[in-house]
Amino acid sequence: MASDAKAPDRRRIGVIAVATAILLSPILILFGIDLAITLLARGQIHDDLARVPPAPVALVLGTSSRRPGGPNLFYSPRIEAAAELYHAGRVRAILVSGDNATPHYNEPQTMRRDLIAHGVPDEYITLDYAGFRTLDSMIRAKAVFGQDHLIIVSQRFHAERALFLAHHAGIRATAYAAADPSQNWYSRVRRRETLARAAAVLDLLRARGPRFLGDPERVPLRPLLESPPSDDPCPSGSSC
Repeated sequence: MASDAKAPDRRRIGVIAVATAILLSPILILFGIDLAITLLARGQIHDDLARVPPAPVALVLGTSSRRPGGPNLFYSPRIEAAAELYHAGRVRAILVSGDNATPHYNEPQTMRRDLIAHGVPDEYITLDYAGFRTLDSMIRAKAVFGQDHLIIVSQRFHAERALFLAHHAGIRATAYAAADPSQNWYSRVRRRETLARAAAVLDLLRARGPRFLGDPERVPLRPLLESPPSDDPCPSGSSC
């Protein structure tokens, strides 16, 4: 009789265990992907400008310059980091990639304007108007703009995912980390990044391509002898 009474309890425990495993599995997968992408980027992201290895082009990943209620605190640090790379001679041109979904929203043009304000010559800024997602920006950097060696510019958490996608696109890439905003902003965006990383892996598994490709475009490079690398990342007359 005692064994018969215990049988329903064992079945109930088994059901609970299976249900718990089913519920936890997606969470474990999410955090597993998140950790793997962070580990794969180890040693490829630099915070110190002097340690960034040179490359022909810096790829600045777009974001809006403003959010409801004020400026986007992720935006200006990316512009400043890209200008530092150019003025220090680490890159010879800058490719800005962002969303241009409507006539009233144009991330590449805004980035171009602000880079010029930071002393980067207009002729060495190339605009990618179809960088709707990080995946699009990476694939287009090589397939449309012919870049197989570049420096990614974004915040560290985003650069980790960008490097993961760049390597899958056949691009030899490192990253220069733009400054992070305050912890409150960072925490909210970082939680979304965990989901974005899982979506990136799913896109690769499904062999998903960019929304648009288009004809090849040239990225003009500053001549090698035009301006030697400077120890001052912000020359006089710029607004760095």
